[in-house]
Amino acid sequence: MRPTTELFALWKRVRDGTLTRAEFRRRMHPIRDTVEALLLRGYCNGLTRGVCRELWEHRTHLWTFVEVAGVEPTNNAAERALRHAVIWRKLSFGTQSPAGSRFVERLLTVIETCRRAGRNAFAWLTEAVAAHFRGAALHSLPAAA
Repeated sequence: MRPTTELFALWKRVRDGTLTRAEFRRRMHPIRDTVEALLLRGYCNGLTRGVCRELWEHRTHLWTFVEVAGVEPTNNAAERALRHAVIWRKLSFGTQSPAGSRFVERLLTVIETCRRAGRNAFAWLTEAVAAHFRGAALHSLPAAA
């Protein structure tokens, strides 16, 4: 079985609760050894040298998800969080100034944070602006669910 296939099969079991983290860590040792051996082999190959060198030099970070609960082995959540911003930039041709970029960054952060918390972003923004004009304390963004 390919190391990545085995890794994700084990990860799925950790997520659904059929494999303990301790057992997961134990079973990841040979997978880690295999992947690191492949990186070293790729390090010596002209076609893959650059990528493998980068991964090898940062290999300890590759395995953070094994040791730290709550860390995923992929960047899928980050990619999903950025998707709306990337689409917006593509459709609108970006901004024309640093101030416009800061505004868009902040607004998209509010929208994504509200989305993750299951809260209406427009309602939160309306409350925040109303609080500002009343001179009241601004509401903090909702905690992500």
